[in-house]
Amino acid sequence: MQTVLVESDQRKAAFLRAVVRETGVKCRVLSRRIEEIEPIGADTLSARALAELDKLLEFSERHLSPGGTALFPKGVRWQDELERARRRWHFDVQAINSRTEDGAVILKIKGVSRA
Repeated sequence: MQTVLVESDQRKAAFLRAVVRETGVKCRVLSRRIEEIEPIGADTLSARALAELDKLLEFSERHLSPGGTALFPKGVRWQDELERARRRWHFDVQAINSRTEDGAVILKIKGVSRA
């Protein structure tokens, strides 16, 4: 298994590198914007507090492998984002209730393609 963390904030990327080094986890940290890196063919893609779902699906289309899964934590207004995203995208989605915030979910998304 290969794990790639993408973080454009240099301070946060330095922190992630320190954690990787100190824990011995096999992981690469890329300190660039996700839209600037080459497609990575990820089996699983996740992002927290990065963008609205519509934009996250753009990243998914670019970086997920065929058959890959995206996992996106979303707050209580997740249904509004889902409705807007469905205007531009086709995808299968499962909303998993959050254990940390009432009304929030983790969206498990597969089969992303443009509408």
